[in-house]
Amino acid sequence: MDEEQHMIEVHLDPTANAFGIGGGEANASRTLGRTHFIGIGGAGMSVLAEMLQQRQGEVQGSDRAVSAKTERLTNQGVDVRIGQQASNISHVTTVVYSSAIKPDNPEIQEAARQGLAIVHRSDILAWLMDGKRAVTVAGAHGKSTTSALLAHILVTAGQGDLADPSYAIGASIQGPDGTTRDGGHTGTGDVLVAEADESDGSFAKYHPTIAIITNAEPDHLDHYGTADRYHAAFVNHASHATQSVILCVDDPGARSVLQGMDALTASRTITYGTTAREELGDLNGATFVSISDEQETAGDGSERFVIDMPARVAHAATVVPVTLSIPGIHNARNATAAIIAATLLGMDPFVAAQAATSFHGAARRFDIKGTVNGVTVVDDYAHHPTEIAALLTAARRRYPKARLHVLFQPHLFSRTQFFAQEFAQALALADDVIVTGIFPARERQEDFANVTAHTIVEQAEGITDHAQPWISDMDDMQEAAAAVVERVQPGDVVLTVGAGDITTVTAQLLDLLGDHAPREA
Repeated sequence: MDEEQHMIEVHLDPTANAFGIGGGEANASRTLGRTHFIGIGGAGMSVLAEMLQQRQGEVQGSDRAVSAKTERLTNQGVDVRIGQQASNISHVTTVVYSSAIKPDNPEIQEAARQGLAIVHRSDILAWLMDGKRAVTVAGAHGKSTTSALLAHILVTAGQGDLADPSYAIGASIQGPDGTTRDGGHTGTGDVLVAEADESDGSFAKYHPTIAIITNAEPDHLDHYGTADRYHAAFVNHASHATQSVILCVDDPGARSVLQGMDALTASRTITYGTTAREELGDLNGATFVSISDEQETAGDGSERFVIDMPARVAHAATVVPVTLSIPGIHNARNATAAIIAATLLGMDPFVAAQAATSFHGAARRFDIKGTVNGVTVVDDYAHHPTEIAALLTAARRRYPKARLHVLFQPHLFSRTQFFAQEFAQALALADDVIVTGIFPARERQEDFANVTAHTIVEQAEGITDHAQPWISDMDDMQEAAAAVVERVQPGDVVLTVGAGDITTVTAQLLDLLGDHAPREA
């Protein structure tokens, strides 16, 4: 931005409904004109940019650095510019931002100066949903896996209007043949599957046909302030579903959401869970689907369970056996939500369950990167204490005799501050943990001067009976990777965990393991 130009006061409100979609008016014919995405290489932004390019073309964007995402978009005809500057905003009609973008961003400033339409990324997703049978997936955990699994089921087994769905997912989908599909696709069918991000309240704009709520464990309290406000946002989101809500009642937060629903919304809600029905009490008029007969993972590492569907869901009461390639009780829940949604959309539940069997996970969700010299490296996006506990529990089921080593990169100073003790308790499920420097995302270290990786380590004293020191902190990820390689043994598992850039050290780990034969136990 020219230094002679004065800063314009710009108010960015992610919850403002820029297009008015959802009020009963048809907006599918609205044209956005040439559309510029600020931070186009981000996981969520790149997916939307790709879908919009497929649907209408005329997409451009900027980012701070070249990445695999920006290269993919460039190959699809998107004009990607490296560096964010006012000169990028020329011949543009609409400018799209995420909650990571601040009002002083030079491209936001130039868009405001020109009087252009400045919209949040959620407005683009709402626009893409319009005219589709949309299924949204919201929750503190499990959004990507559940939405990817539903998209996989429809892609694999969908027929007629269920074939070739659109989907907007913040992770790639791994297929049974080892290939991956990117998280954004504009299909010819009438269904769109999308993650509904609750972090900034913008999911209030969506009016899906079906709303899945995987859980509502309080998170993003830097935005909501209190758990009650967080739950109220989910109650509001559920009320916008035009056909059904699918909600996991194993989670206390989700049960609070259920109790906060009005009678009509609750009557359209399908709950599911592993908890016995008699232990749940009043379900506010909702239907219950039971997940039962969970077994230890079989020799092939699969997860097996049974879904007991009442006639309200499957037209006739039926019991559906499911075998998953991805481990963990939490994934049994995620798969159940996806299979229920596919059934409500019109698919035979047995066909949906069979299709789920070939799902190998969303990228960075128990993503096995390789095994070298007897040591397996697994990468996972878990960044909340509950997610980490679920991940390590699943790892114990998959590798019952292995020692588990964790390289954990906390995500956000505020989340680390809120949940330091809970992080320590979850990480105690591993045998050996190194906490690396915090990934700041949209936050600044100077605003949280006393919050570091050591904040979690301090909370770990006395919470486990591990015989020797089991947790330490090391700011540099590469140094931490080298340190963990020095103490692994054949048969061990190393997990890189976090929502930041910890995933980049997996290649280094595999290389180091190849150069350094682990000592025998």
